[in-house]
Amino acid sequence: MSPDLLGYVGAILTTIAFIPQAAKTIRSRDTRAISLWMYLIFTTSVTLWLAYGIALGAWPIILSNGVVLPLAAAILAFKLRYG
Repeated sequence: MSPDLLGYVGAILTTIAFIPQAAKTIRSRDTRAISLWMYLIFTTSVTLWLAYGIALGAWPIILSNGVVLPLAAAILAFKLRYG
């Protein structure tokens, strides 16, 4: 299996993993069980990974973090707004 294929499979699975949480949070606006610090740190790290992927021209990193960043940012925004 090629390294790029591994990267794309990992990217797809990572991205899919965030969709249910984002959908549930947006639908319910219930963020009580979500850690603010975890999402602050996570959203920052995804932003840095995206920048790293862009710097390398590594499409699996760019695509996965480009999709996960708005989902993580939405969850963080709901956490900040609805506590």
